[in-house]
Amino acid sequence: MGRDSSPVGLHRVVEPAGVLPQAALRLDPSPEIAADEVRIKVERLNLDAASFRQLFTKHDGDGDAVRAEVLEIINSRGKMHNPATGSGGMLVGTVAEVGPDSPLGLRPGDHITTLVSLTLTPLQITDGLRDWDGRSEQVPAAGHAILFGRSIAAVIPDDLPSPLAMAVMDVCGAPALTARVVGSYADRGHAPAVAVIGAAGKSGSLSVVAARRAGAKSVIGVVPVRREAEILDRAGIADDVVLADARDPVALCGAVTAALDGHQADVTVVCVDVPGCEHGAILSTADGGTVVFFSMATSFSAAALGAEGLAADVTMLVGNGFLPGHAGYALDLLRTEPAVRAMFEARLAAEGH
Repeated sequence: MGRDSSPVGLHRVVEPAGVLPQAALRLDPSPEIAADEVRIKVERLNLDAASFRQLFTKHDGDGDAVRAEVLEIINSRGKMHNPATGSGGMLVGTVAEVGPDSPLGLRPGDHITTLVSLTLTPLQITDGLRDWDGRSEQVPAAGHAILFGRSIAAVIPDDLPSPLAMAVMDVCGAPALTARVVGSYADRGHAPAVAVIGAAGKSGSLSVVAARRAGAKSVIGVVPVRREAEILDRAGIADDVVLADARDPVALCGAVTAALDGHQADVTVVCVDVPGCEHGAILSTADGGTVVFFSMATSFSAAALGAEGLAADVTMLVGNGFLPGHAGYALDLLRTEPAVRAMFEARLAAEGH
């Protein structure tokens, strides 16, 4: 524990000098920890949806090629930071060593999930990802990761399997922010109409039930294909389910307004893992409304310039993945919403977990 440290991880930046770990080209993942750091024995990575989709599409579904590229990224950058999407994911592991000055409250042996991005987490893989077929977001792995003084992690509850807890906590910022935004409308005496784009996915399904609990007047679930519409219909968590390609602004707006009797949504939550959905989300949102972009596939320049070009008086929020209490809130939704839990479990089963 002889190394000097910075609570935000500046001491782990190899290049370029002077940037924070997320912006770094390369981090130092060496296992020796500073006094305020924690070393985690890695068990599983969870690639974020946008990153995995980009890699899987790039390699035409060749799992071996996907695995090789993920391993190359980690080995060359000292972290999992997809250069094409700028995103990473998070991980599950066991606390191996805790520095005496660590403020995180973790103890050796704690089974935890990180709540900070892999794009800023020093990471070293020692097994070549040999147990991963490259065909799912969750990646069995051996190695270690480092948490800084200002990192965030949560102990995995005993009542939930690790893959399920990991899947929920990977997206726990989305329902928490959705609840905050919808609740702010309700607190002003206006129950908002909410559209969730990508409502059958992990962050989308949790955001649907979060919006309903926070006081939404109605919640519209938007999905791109019939299969997802059927899943959402069976779950019964949305007031209406509509089919629309979020990359087609006119079609998306038409589907949302038709479901809302000719009105646009007061709050639109974007939970998709493909680019090009910014303009449709803005067009679907009423003047004075709010768009929450909770997708690493979002182009924020496209959103800003698109809103300007549409003369859209909307507030646009970037979901940054953290709100106080977000992990506990998301886990509570999973425990108390059987339909959402069933959706998560079916997704994991399809991926072989």
